Amino acid sequence: MGSSPTSGTQVIHTLTPMGQRLLQRRLSSASSRLKELQTELHVVKDQMTSLVDEADELSLRALVAETPAADHEYREAKRHADTIVRHHDQLVVEIAEIQAKIDDLLDRMKESTR
Repeated sequence: MGSSPTSGTQVIHTLTPMGQRLLQRRLSSASSRLKELQTELHVVKDQMTSLVDEADELSLRALVAETPAADHEYREAKRHADTIVRHHDQLVVEIAEIQAKIDDLLDRMKESTR
């Protein structure tokens, strides 16, 4: 039952100035990417709303018209709406990952200054 040199003590890791600059660059890069994704998400939300509304409208038309052309038009619109919804969901996941990365980088910077 030997004890390690750090047993019972807290080890504080400090970053070198180069390590600190690397964290700052990563943080800056992640922040820029987050802004880009948030802008893209805003645009995608607008498109998604429009495409989903159009698909819903064409669904009703296809139901009333009961023609192959109306059904084809609805299926095409539905496919586009489904695609934009998947893209929206991917953006939301990517934004959450970037935010977690930023939080981690900030925590690491905070810990290195203690």
